[in-house]
Amino acid sequence: MMKTTFFSCLLAGALLFAPAAIAAPIVLKFQHPHTAQEPYHHAYEAWAKAVKERTKGAVEIQVFHSSQIGVEEDIIEQMRLGAPVGQSTDAARMGNYVKDFSAMNLPYFIDSLEELEKLGKLDSVKKLVKRLEDECGIHAFTLFFVQGFRHMFTNKPIYKPADLKGMRIRSAPAPAWQAMVKSLGATPVTIPYVEIYSAIQAKAVDGTEIGYTGGYAASLYEVTKYVSETRHYLLMNIPIASAKWFRDLPPEYQKILDEECEKAGRKASYDTINKLEAEAKQGMISKGTKIVESKDIDINAFKAAGKAAYEEMGVLGFRDAVWKELGKK
Repeated sequence: MMKTTFFSCLLAGALLFAPAAIAAPIVLKFQHPHTAQEPYHHAYEAWAKAVKERTKGAVEIQVFHSSQIGVEEDIIEQMRLGAPVGQSTDAARMGNYVKDFSAMNLPYFIDSLEELEKLGKLDSVKKLVKRLEDECGIHAFTLFFVQGFRHMFTNKPIYKPADLKGMRIRSAPAPAWQAMVKSLGATPVTIPYVEIYSAIQAKAVDGTEIGYTGGYAASLYEVTKYVSETRHYLLMNIPIASAKWFRDLPPEYQKILDEECEKAGRKASYDTINKLEAEAKQGMISKGTKIVESKDIDINAFKAAGKAAYEEMGVLGFRDAVWKELGKK
């Protein structure tokens, strides 16, 4: 009896002082459509690394490039149901859930990083982000994740909207993307991002609108002869995840995820605008691409034409409200 009691005490003591079982990390599978060579992939990896370090391994973001997990629209629907998946999306797709988001994906909505710095602080935009979370189950980590200015990559020079008449220009599937391309004078053709090169090569489209970094990474200098610097759109990537998944996290982890995403996005955005765009442009030139500079393009004509996209999407009022808060006309 004494021997049994003795060993019971030893066992109890061992359990009392044994190290606690290590909990499995909270995992978010996050995908984006860019290649592994693009700066945005590196930025999302930097976000994942910072989150893992600050949460001491409790939260792990697994980053997948080139849309490896699945179709974006399917991923978004999964996250709305609470699945632990995330997606780098854009304002056009978010406009499918909260209409006014579409305005951010239309021509010349904002023209600089200085305006972007102010955008997330505007009351009208804060209300929009809150509606996306409360009504649609989608949490946006930050709006500060831009890909740089978009231009026309084609096989003829573009100087004015009339030059795009009859040209088939690649568009993402969201209605706002198609409205933008159409308003600038072209015919939009829906092609997945990862198929842009092959679509131009096969002449399924006559070109695409894309930024220098994305165009160079995708080797579009092999299938297009000209880049016409219309600067018609400063593309905002919006990293999103399930609002339910996010709200179930401890508050300190929520804060870390948001803070580190904005930090990574801010660095990628400034690096892109201040350095990487110029490097990619020079890379295109070195491969034989001809550049039509912005100063030689009728930007005012493109801006005037772009208004039709806001009217078509029914978001001209929201654009005007934001512009008023930004102090621009």
